[in-house]
Amino acid sequence: MAIGLIIIGDEILSGKRRDQHFPKVLELLAERGLKLDWAEYLGDDPARISATLERTMASGDIVFSCGGIGATPDDHTRQCAASALGVPLVLHPQGRLNIEERIGDMAREAGQEVDLGSPENLHRLKMAEFPEGASLIPNAYNKIAGFTVGTHHFVPGFPVMAWPMIAWVLDNRYSHLFNRQPHSEQSVLVYGSMESTLNPLMEELEARYAPVKVFSLPSVGDALTRSHIELGVKGEPALTATAFADMCAQLAAMRIEFAPCGP
Repeated sequence: MAIGLIIIGDEILSGKRRDQHFPKVLELLAERGLKLDWAEYLGDDPARISATLERTMASGDIVFSCGGIGATPDDHTRQCAASALGVPLVLHPQGRLNIEERIGDMAREAGQEVDLGSPENLHRLKMAEFPEGASLIPNAYNKIAGFTVGTHHFVPGFPVMAWPMIAWVLDNRYSHLFNRQPHSEQSVLVYGSMESTLNPLMEELEARYAPVKVFSLPSVGDALTRSHIELGVKGEPALTATAFADMCAQLAAMRIEFAPCGP
């Protein structure tokens, strides 16, 4: 199954907030022998969010969505998920209890009486309105849950909440997928050569060692580094090692200057 990431919020697209989810999700997946197949950034546009979710829900992919599940006017993700599924939003019973427990905790910390019927506390319950049939993703930070529908998992935009919630989903729903496809990557830095010169070698390696993938990452260099191309192979470890040895041998035979990556 492919794994995707959706990051929602005008503040990301405007530059007011710097996205931190993408690198962290890569890390969480890599720790479990998984990889990210795609990612999309969306603003707070209900029509676009709904259309995107309708498309990704039809794909069968595992998808994590970060942001937009609060209860302010610019939070549309819960409603859009329901729209994409064609189901109503309903108040989740356990989600409601979690929020009421959080309200009680906050009141006690402030030395105040608990008033669950106050307008602001009734409004907070909207954060427990999820698409009909949704299940909860526990939030250890403040008890206000995220939600799952099918293979889509919705968490808040706050990293301190979102990242443990994503880890929980991975460990509790997808542990059977962990480390099923061992993966390795090996590369060298090639100097004084063009990608057009290397292209026949890359095509030959991909044909000979399929499904190993060959990649090239050009760099113009800087004050400390010469211009170069990072040329490498990635895939199943044993086949990748064989392809890498062949690649290095052919580079040497072509009298192309190259050096190992890293320190």
